[in-house]
Amino acid sequence: MERVWITGYRSYELGVFGTTDPKLQVIKYLLNQTLQRYVEDGLRWVITGGQLGIEQWALESALALKKENGVPKSAMMLPFTDFGQKWNEDNQSHLAALKEQVDFSASVSASPYQTPQQLKAYQTFMLTHTDGAILVYDPEKEGRPKYDYDIIQKFQESRPYPLEVIDFYALQDAADEYAEQQRPDEW
Repeated sequence: MERVWITGYRSYELGVFGTTDPKLQVIKYLLNQTLQRYVEDGLRWVITGGQLGIEQWALESALALKKENGVPKSAMMLPFTDFGQKWNEDNQSHLAALKEQVDFSASVSASPYQTPQQLKAYQTFMLTHTDGAILVYDPEKEGRPKYDYDIIQKFQESRPYPLEVIDFYALQDAADEYAEQQRPDEW
């Protein structure tokens, strides 16, 4: 798989409200581990949106990996031109900074937000411009990623499209592994 779409929960859905939140360290650890595995298998592009949460953290992980390995490249695809305009100043600044760092950024729709059809067009774009997806989502705790999960499953009915779902069990395993690595040597 050369191009992967990464999406998932928004930061508020995970209860992460700052860069020092311990949950964020675990999420970034898991994203780094996952992307590293994909890079070793030939991943060249991480393609995602600019939503607060998994999408921005995935871009940060991809940028860090690229510094180390030269791959993957990263693309931030936004559903419409005024994406993020209603966010607070800090979140808008962070989005703008990420847009400057990625290898490619564009809006799928050349218009400001007008209709939910733009979001459907965005999903279609992501599905048809990637080889598979990584979704941080647990079907037992629905949230905004449910829409992407459902559209991916429907897309899979007509063509092969690998999907890796990272659920809360995987996050807990990553938290345990991360805690183990942070523990000082007792010998």
